[in-house]
Amino acid sequence: MTNKRLKLMQLSLVDEVPELNKIFFLDVFAESFFDLGKKRMRLHTFHGQKVPCNLKVSCPSKLVALYPEGTIFKLDARLVRRGDGLHPYFVAINRSNMQRALEFFEYNLKVQNGFDFVLPKKKKVLVK
Repeated sequence: MTNKRLKLMQLSLVDEVPELNKIFFLDVFAESFFDLGKKRMRLHTFHGQKVPCNLKVSCPSKLVALYPEGTIFKLDARLVRRGDGLHPYFVAINRSNMQRALEFFEYNLKVQNGFDFVLPKKKKVLVK
């Protein structure tokens, strides 16, 4: 009976976050980072969404590698729950249509051009 009690007391990340009782998530934002263990660019979720931060995202590494570290992508994802003690992760759906997030357009420009980058002003056209 003690073993059954211990199993009931153990809560996984999925049990603690009610939003993760779903399987599919739309409009998830993920940031690219260089994974030293895998020696390639990868994605993970970040704070401020209805999903936990630092949840890894499985996606095409060729696409992510085209952009610098810190670029934000918007994607639809499916949650994959793994066995005991292993963290859940996302798998990107519609991988061929994955692209940078338009909502973070200015931030992505600064990531690509340096954080001291100033967005160009639109020139006013004089009408006579």
